[in-house]
Amino acid sequence: MINRYRNIILDISVLITAPFILMFGIYVIMFGHYSPGGGFQGGTILASVVILMRLALGRKTTYKKFPPMLGIILGAAGLLIYGGTGLVTLLAGGNFLDYSYLPLPLADADRRYYGILFVEIGVAMCVFGTLLSIFDSLTREK
Repeated sequence: MINRYRNIILDISVLITAPFILMFGIYVIMFGHYSPGGGFQGGTILASVVILMRLALGRKTTYKKFPPMLGIILGAAGLLIYGGTGLVTLLAGGNFLDYSYLPLPLADADRRYYGILFVEIGVAMCVFGTLLSIFDSLTREK
């Protein structure tokens, strides 16, 4: 269904801009609890880069770096990170996602910081994997 659009200018521009967009997506995830952004926005940015590469560079090139099964695995791993963070706080005696109950040898504010960061990473992985899986299943040849 998706054929590679053969254009050297498009190929080079995608290969040059993709690392910078990936870096921006990681920045949005890591600093999402300080500034606008977070796991959902960062995961969407990361997925859009891979989708752009699949559209511009073709399947053979991008399936080597990001196989279709990777989306399902990352989506499930992100869901486990998110749910696992909440489950750990429940087992430690707090409410679900009450980060002050994380069993880390840190101050209360630092535990909250890392708890939010874990959740943001889990959401980003889940969004990235889900969007990539949706795109792959919509463009799969039968």
